[in-house]
Amino acid sequence: MSKLGKFFGAGRSSKGRAAPSPQEALARLRETEEMLGKKQEYLEARVQRELTLAKKHGTRNPRAALQALKRKKRFEKQLAQIDGTLSTIEFQREALENSHTNTEVLRNMGFAAKAMKAVHENMDLNKIDDLMQEITEQQDIAQEISEAFSQRVGFGDDFDEDELMAELEELEQEALNTKMTNIRLPNVPSSSLPAQPDRLPGGTSGVSSTARRSRAASSKRTEEDDDIKQLAAWAP
Repeated sequence: MSKLGKFFGAGRSSKGRAAPSPQEALARLRETEEMLGKKQEYLEARVQRELTLAKKHGTRNPRAALQALKRKKRFEKQLAQIDGTLSTIEFQREALENSHTNTEVLRNMGFAAKAMKAVHENMDLNKIDDLMQEITEQQDIAQEISEAFSQRVGFGDDFDEDELMAELEELEQEALNTKMTNIRLPNVPSSSLPAQPDRLPGGTSGVSSTARRSRAASSKRTEEDDDIKQLAAWAP
C-alpha cells in the first residue's frame, strides 16, 4: 500500500473515534506554536553563525564562504516557511476559539431558555391578573388610610358661627357699657359765686373785665381738655 493509501486509510479509520474537544485541540495548537517558536530561535542563530563564517572566510577561502552563504539561505527559507505555518496555526486557533466561544454561548442560551420555560410553566396568567388586582386594591386602601390620617381632626368644630358672632357682639357691648359707667363727669361747684367787687371810680371795678374774660376762657379750656382726655380713655 502506498503512503497516500495508508494516510487516507488511517483517516477513514479515525472517523469511528470521537472528535477531540475544543480544549484539547487548542492545547495541541499552542504546543505546536511553542515548538515552532523554538525552531525559529534555532534557525535564526544558525543564520547568524553562517553569516559570520562567510564574513570570516571572505575572499581568502571563497569556497567555504559560499557554502556558508548557501546554508544561510536554506535556514532563511525554513524560517519563512515556519512564519507561514505559524500564521496558519494562529488563524486556525483563533477560529477554533471563536467557534468554542459561540458554542458555549449557544449552549448557555439554550440552558437559560429551558430554565425560563420551566419557570413559565409554573405560572398562571389568571393568577397573575388576580394578584395584580389585589395589589392595586391594597394600594388604594393604603392611600385612603394615609389621607384619613393626614386630615385635621376637628373636635368641637360643629358650632354655629352666627351664634358665636352674636355672643361676641354682646361681650363687646357689655365692655362698652362698663367703660361708659366708669367715666367721671366734672363736678359742678356747690358754693355760690363770689360777690361782684366794687367798681372803681370811673366805672371800673377792682379787676378789669379783660382779666375776667381771660380767666373764664382758660377755665373753660381746662374743662374741655379734661373731658377730651376722659373720652379718649373710655373709647375702645
